[in-house]
Amino acid sequence: MEALVTAFVAAFLAEWGDKTQLIAAMLAATTRRPGQVLAGLFLAALASNVIAAIAGVFIAHSITIRAMTLMVALALLFAGLSGLLQRRPPTPATLRLPILTAFILCLAAEFGDRTQFLTFALAGRFASAPLAAAGATAGILAACLPAVVLGEKLREVVPLRAIRYAVAALFLVAGFIAAVKALQLA
Repeated sequence: MEALVTAFVAAFLAEWGDKTQLIAAMLAATTRRPGQVLAGLFLAALASNVIAAIAGVFIAHSITIRAMTLMVALALLFAGLSGLLQRRPPTPATLRLPILTAFILCLAAEFGDRTQFLTFALAGRFASAPLAAAGATAGILAACLPAVVLGEKLREVVPLRAIRYAVAALFLVAGFIAAVKALQLA
């Protein structure tokens, strides 16, 4: 259960102001089919998180718990640093298949993203691929739901930059604490 909640919170926080959220907002505004965009997003998030979680559990069997804790610390630090980078809003496009377009764009945005790295590290740390993948997928959907509902108005209504910087600071502090804990001598 700890893997589920931790992955949910990490993914929820990591997605605010991130590429996937901006893509979901753009697609929902362009297609005017938020349900189909949300379905494509769900499939992309699920695929990305299942791959990351399985890889994390697989790697966790090969390394010590201290090394896995250090991996979580690195994932948190990476998430914090990447949250400080400026995100350019995607350019609108004419779309015919919103589910497929949302799936492809969101999957491409999630591969190698901080949420995928966090899912990888948390699944390995808690040795639970299904719970980490489910929590991260739910976290992504929860963070992107306002984007799908609001569309392009998201950037006007929600202070994305301030949220992104605050979350980045939170991830950096948590990553530093986890790194110190992992590097302590036993």
